[in-house]
Amino acid sequence: FRYFERARTEYLAEEGISIRDYMEKGILFVVVRAEIIYESPGRYGDILVVNSEIEKIRRVSLDFRHTVLRKGEPGVLVRAKIRLACLNREGKLTPLPKNFLEKLKEQ
Repeated sequence: FRYFERARTEYLAEEGISIRDYMEKGILFVVVRAEIIYESPGRYGDILVVNSEIEKIRRVSLDFRHTVLRKGEPGVLVRAKIRLACLNREGKLTPLPKNFLEKLKEQ
């Protein structure tokens, strides 16, 4: 899960979105669903590459699709679909912020 979280954070940063900035404003993105398929084992010392993309955007959530590969080799080690929900300071579902959506659409 750490690899996926880091990959999502870096993906969003490349789109000009800082998760930390949203946290400071009281907007949280939490994992509410995770589906992981392990297709092949990684081994100690492997250099892994995690590819991430947004699969679907909803009013209060978005779905990421991740694939984990061994660098320089064909074949997928792990496939994952992770759903993030947007919460306010009180922990209630809230719509994805407009500027968040605008930055995603710019790309």
